[in-house]
Amino acid sequence: MLLPLLLSSLLGGSQAMDGSFSIQVQRSVTVPEGLCVSVPCNFSYPRKDWTESTRAYGYWFRERAETSKDAPVATNHPDREVDMSTRGRFQLTGDPSKGSCSLVIRDAQMQDTGRYFFRVERGSYVRFNFFNRFLHLKVTALTQKPDVYIPETLEPGRPVTVICVFNWAFENCPLPSFSWMGAALSSRRTRPSSPHFSVLSFTPRPQDHDTDLTCHVDFSRMGVSAQRTVRLRVAYAPRDVVISISRDNTPALEPQPQENLTQLEAQKGQFLRLLCAADSQPPATLSWVLQDRVLSWSHPWGPRTLGLELPRVKAGDSGRYTCRAENRLGSQQRALDLSVQYPPENLRVMVSQANRTVLENLGNGTSLPVLEGQSLRLACVTHSSPPARLSWTRGGQTLSPSPPSDPAVLELPRVQMEHEGEFTCHAQHPLGSQHVSLSLSVHYPPQLLGPSCSWEAEGLHCSCSSQASPALYLCWWLGEELLEGNSSDSFEVTPSSTGPGANSSLSLHGGLSSGLRLSCEAWNVHGAQSGSILQLPDKKGLASKEFFIGVVLGIMIMALLCLCLSQIIMKILLKKQAQAETPRPRFSRHSTILDYINVVPKAGPPAQDRNEKATSSSP
Repeated sequence: MLLPLLLSSLLGGSQAMDGSFSIQVQRSVTVPEGLCVSVPCNFSYPRKDWTESTRAYGYWFRERAETSKDAPVATNHPDREVDMSTRGRFQLTGDPSKGSCSLVIRDAQMQDTGRYFFRVERGSYVRFNFFNRFLHLKVTALTQKPDVYIPETLEPGRPVTVICVFNWAFENCPLPSFSWMGAALSSRRTRPSSPHFSVLSFTPRPQDHDTDLTCHVDFSRMGVSAQRTVRLRVAYAPRDVVISISRDNTPALEPQPQENLTQLEAQKGQFLRLLCAADSQPPATLSWVLQDRVLSWSHPWGPRTLGLELPRVKAGDSGRYTCRAENRLGSQQRALDLSVQYPPENLRVMVSQANRTVLENLGNGTSLPVLEGQSLRLACVTHSSPPARLSWTRGGQTLSPSPPSDPAVLELPRVQMEHEGEFTCHAQHPLGSQHVSLSLSVHYPPQLLGPSCSWEAEGLHCSCSSQASPALYLCWWLGEELLEGNSSDSFEVTPSSTGPGANSSLSLHGGLSSGLRLSCEAWNVHGAQSGSILQLPDKKGLASKEFFIGVVLGIMIMALLCLCLSQIIMKILLKKQAQAETPRPRFSRHSTILDYINVVPKAGPPAQDRNEKATSSSP
């Protein structure tokens, strides 16, 4: 610093430290490389040895320049050459005669960085260097870019205005040159540029979406420029709706989704995540719909993907899942059919008997009673996906389905005794199998065997037997009296039963009155049958000894006649018995003469009117 001051003093700068000289200029100015900057500057000096007509000259020098021999970077002196490196770029725009030292720096270069001072000359007295106030110029790399103002979303076919602004302009600086580039500018209109901005108008097309638009700003002849590129967002309806599937719920594993499926099979209990995404501008509202029920939806400003989680897939989750994407320009959707697979569940048998419309659901191990002769329809029912293969077996042997087109149905048009036993329905499935069994019990009304009677030493002995299912009730009637209890003074009843059959024996003691009417009756819930016996007066009623001796000869004669008559009667009875539907009566060699044995079917329990029974069993 001392050397320039000394030189300045020696070369006519004796007023360098004079307090009557002052200057106002920025201490520091920063300008990006290639740009222009205007530096305002004013100074004052004493009015001495010069008039208004005296020319005033101003100079800007680098910090260490010798004003007497070094070229200034800028001056208004016509005979003074300026530095070659700043010629045409640095310009003293101020009028020193009016106290202005303003400086314009165009196309700033990196080597321009440094400190500068101002010198004024006027007349013979004013020779002054302003060392007390240096201008520090700093040139930096050009990083500033223009700003482009454009709507976020452009409507296709609707004109739009775009503005490009570069906020750097100074007085006396040349105007920058704006230009536009882009595929969408086939039909464009550019308005005249101002020092700060450029206005562009064009009409976007659908195909202009996702293309670039660039605003370019040139500042000098050296090729220094700045530009900004924006991506056009032209509105369009949703397109390319994509559904992806993830079967893993562990985030750390980052499962790879399956995309664009139309059908999906999942096992019951699995984890399932459905993801939906769509390409649209502006962003579409996404929603998941099952049948007509909305399950979830997203907001346009939210994530571009909408997920739907099914933590444990159920059978009821099967159906058509639709992802819908919608914005103001239209909508699109994609559907996925989900089929949940699971093994047979709730296996049961639906029963229809005797063409009844009322169905019964039977579980495993159920006993099913069916009346002999009735029709029976067994339908095996279960829930599974895909449907299980159904079949019927009996005793390990597979039964042919009836009808053949439906293996789940087994029909017995007329149930017989041989159908009694266990029937099993099998449901076979790749994910597991089940079976259900039921026991078929054939029921029928009583079938009466007998009764039969014979004379024994202690009295009349009769037996009666019957078969029925379910268990039956067997009893004896003597006239209108029901013989109950195991024994009494006049009779003894001995019951017994084996399986579906029942037997009963009756022993009658004492005298028997004439016109005796004895009957055996069997019944259960399905019907009743009875058999009746009509007895003649017994020989004990004629047991007078005197009478017997008196008529013994007559009895012998009558016995012979009766024997002949009995043979004739027996032939007639045997012939009638062969034609009758009732069971064949049984006779004993010890039997007394009985009129006949008649077995009569009956539809009701023994509590019915005995008079009707007597009428039905009359000879």
